[in-house]
Amino acid sequence: MSDAHQHDRPVAGGDHRLLGGALALILAFMVGEVTVGLVAGSLALLSDAAHMLTDAAALILALVAMRLAARPPHGGYTYGLRRAEILSAQANGLALLILSVVLAVEAVRHLIAPPRVAGGLVLVTALVGVLVNLGATVLIGRANRNNLNIRGAFAHIVTDLYAFLATAAAGLVIVLTGYRRADAIATLVVAALMVRAGVGLLRASGRILLEAAPAGIDPEQVGAALAGVPGVKEVHDLHVWQIGSDSTALSAHVLVNRGGDCHDTRRALERLLRDAYGIEHTTLQVDHADGGVLQIGLRRPPH
Repeated sequence: MSDAHQHDRPVAGGDHRLLGGALALILAFMVGEVTVGLVAGSLALLSDAAHMLTDAAALILALVAMRLAARPPHGGYTYGLRRAEILSAQANGLALLILSVVLAVEAVRHLIAPPRVAGGLVLVTALVGVLVNLGATVLIGRANRNNLNIRGAFAHIVTDLYAFLATAAAGLVIVLTGYRRADAIATLVVAALMVRAGVGLLRASGRILLEAAPAGIDPEQVGAALAGVPGVKEVHDLHVWQIGSDSTALSAHVLVNRGGDCHDTRRALERLLRDAYGIEHTTLQVDHADGGVLQIGLRRPPH
């Protein structure tokens, strides 16, 4: 006997508006920042602008992925395009890592031969950038951050916020002391933050693509809990994986004691999975145990 649940499609209209508002803020400021960065001769400002470009790309990618993920199953795509958001998160992570390497190389060059930098322009522009990123952070922070796709876009924006704070600090140092290498040091800080965010996104999205169990769910513990349900003799062929960042699935073969009701047992198992672990997409094959079945897997512990 088996059972599967049809998932409701994601309702993301509000998230679309929030991400769209953040995108408009970032694009408007990025154009001005590139201009000021060129005039001021600041690598830190240009690196922030480059990071804002990846922010914009991440938000556009997130919006497209949300549209794709909301499409219902069709043809051979029996889960729909739910994992488009995971591919988007991976692209965001890779973009952060690649850009961090480029910026780090440039920063080292500027450390060796620091150019003239207009510290006042750097400071003022960075402070405005902090305000813009705070606005974008508030908007995206109100969206569903259980979604890895949105979490990836949020990581971009938060990293950029910290980067602007570092750039503002560099501008202040240049104004007060004339130490031009502060600009390159701020760029290295930005690169380090980008590496941290990029690695986190790649790790999280990689777990989903490799169909690992969600973080925080131990399959052995879940199996033991299922085997402890009254009437269950054995649980094996247990698999737990994620369809998307906010959708967990489970399948298992369950053997019940002779004379037990397979339907009642299945419903009890589904209740346990839903209430204790938040797993609603389940496929449970429930059969009666008999002497001819190979007894392997997780057994109900003796009382």
